[in-house]
Amino acid sequence: MPISPNQGSTGGGTLVTITGTNLSNTSSVKFGGKSATSVTNVSPTQVTAVSPSGTGTVGVTVTTPGGTSSPVPFFYVGAPFKSSLDATSGPLAGGNTITISGTGLSTATSVSFGGVTATPTVTSDSSLSVVAPAGAAAGPVGVSVTTAGGTNNGLSYTYVDIPAVTTISPATGPASGGTAVTITGTSLDSTESVTFDGAPAPFSVINATTLSVVTPPGTAGPADVVVTNPAGSDTELGGFDYVAGPGI
Repeated sequence: MPISPNQGSTGGGTLVTITGTNLSNTSSVKFGGKSATSVTNVSPTQVTAVSPSGTGTVGVTVTTPGGTSSPVPFFYVGAPFKSSLDATSGPLAGGNTITISGTGLSTATSVSFGGVTATPTVTSDSSLSVVAPAGAAAGPVGVSVTTAGGTNNGLSYTYVDIPAVTTISPATGPASGGTAVTITGTSLDSTESVTFDGAPAPFSVINATTLSVVTPPGTAGPADVVVTNPAGSDTELGGFDYVAGPGI
């Protein structure tokens, strides 16, 4: 007498399909010593029942006017507990792989990012990986994991849009570096790096539209300025012009 699924939440509420023979006029289905909260005769070979709350492994039995069946095991699974995401932000387009750590993850069937679900790859009871789906808009969303034991919420993931540079001011300075520059644009609050012709520049995030940057030393002439965040990069070709110092 197979049952499907053969595991469910300790809180109960799992709809279980029981398949066998002579199941007409089923009067009760029990999970261990507890009766199912709902029993439906589908056909002489199939019955559905909603599991009561429970723990551990219990035997499921069906009772009809002809007697009671032999028990079939059903496994109660606790709700998952998530402790961390190895990446808490990523591109609005999705596509990056995230590792979720916690407990009770071995039966995970889906991970939701703000209501958009993705199918995980379970590594162990304490770890799974999932490819982030595309987000609806930049900003934080809740992350939840659903397993046979239920759904657990509590973690946050932030979708980030690709940065866009609008202005660099001033746009010229000495090749020796040290010029204080203000970069304005959009999606700058998650900036990870700023470079001038590949040389990293010290920077401070003022807000989502403004960066304060100090130019590194460079070579006289135009330099490409690249601003990078978790979603990608924006390059201003020749965005800053290094000026050679006087020589006598």
